[in-house]
Amino acid sequence: MTDNVIEALRGRLIVSCQAYPGEPMRDPRTMTQVALSAARGGAAAIRAQGLDDLRMIHRGVDLPVIGLWKDGDARVYITPTLEHALAVAETGVEIVALDGTVQERPDRRTVAETIAELRQRTDVLVMADCSTAEEGRAAADAGADLVGTTLAGYTPYTRKTDGPDLQLVEQLAATVDVPVICEGRVHTPAQARAAIDAGAFSVVVGTAITHPATITGWFADALG
Repeated sequence: MTDNVIEALRGRLIVSCQAYPGEPMRDPRTMTQVALSAARGGAAAIRAQGLDDLRMIHRGVDLPVIGLWKDGDARVYITPTLEHALAVAETGVEIVALDGTVQERPDRRTVAETIAELRQRTDVLVMADCSTAEEGRAAADAGADLVGTTLAGYTPYTRKTDGPDLQLVEQLAATVDVPVICEGRVHTPAQARAAIDAGAFSVVVGTAITHPATITGWFADALG
């Protein structure tokens, strides 16, 4: 079953359906409708955040769901603790995404300790959101089923690239034995294709598909 979930992502698009706090679209029903539209367009899976959103999307969308819980204002905020990860798993999602960086987590557990405990208590798959090749390798060694480039450019010790960090994709694809998920600043179909060509197993696109405020801003800025 778990192998089937992962294999279904090979060479495919994952659509991130998330809205920022205070936005009109910040509602589980809205995010579920966005996810349904993404499914109709050909998405292989949905990535979403927040327990209410995850429950509704898992029930209403016939695709695997990568779930996370953004919480707090510290540097580690993507499913930052074991308790967050367990709560995400309880929503029924197939994959739990968590921070896979070397930064200190609020509960003081390491990434390896969090994954190990999650393995003991659930049968959910784990995606580690990383920012460097070293973090990705460590997460894979710790038992992560997938490693993502999600946090490249968003940690104090990494540089934000213009577009997806394809160099990191290449480094991870060459050194880890688990699927590499390209995520972060994928804004065009050409960039998504380039990520696959660089060795990504699949690609996550969020803002460019599901965030109208940002997309509108791109067009408005272009018109001056």
